[in-house]
Amino acid sequence: MKYLVMSIFVFAYALTYGQNVAGDKEAVVKTLDAYKKALERLDVKGTEKLFTESSVVIESGSVEGTYQEYLAHHIGPELDDFKSFQFENYKVDVNVTGKYAFAMETYLYTIVLKKDDKEVKRKGVATSFLMKENGTWKIVNMHNSSRKP
Repeated sequence: MKYLVMSIFVFAYALTYGQNVAGDKEAVVKTLDAYKKALERLDVKGTEKLFTESSVVIESGSVEGTYQEYLAHHIGPELDDFKSFQFENYKVDVNVTGKYAFAMETYLYTIVLKKDDKEVKRKGVATSFLMKENGTWKIVNMHNSSRKP
């Protein structure tokens, strides 16, 4: 009887833990998706809330600084030059360990430039490290790179 009770307890704990991890994975995916959708809208207003204050963004071998710096000096001004920004074949793999999560995204993207309607197609990958801060998943570190397909 002791073993039966103990087995039920262990099973119930494992089931609850698995549900928590699944919920956290879903929340991490929502954070990453919110950022991706903002890029596609060409409007990154409010995306600061998706990143920690001391976040670090690395793009194609260059440390861009915090997300605030990246927003002000790189992606923000760059989006003004785009007519559209669309992701395709997007896949994400998330691993959660306690209050930390690690994600790898793979995708294709197409940017159309405003000035001449030129299309820029790239194959991209991003790795992100997230932390659960006050119940919300935020990006601590994001490293993305791309190349011609």
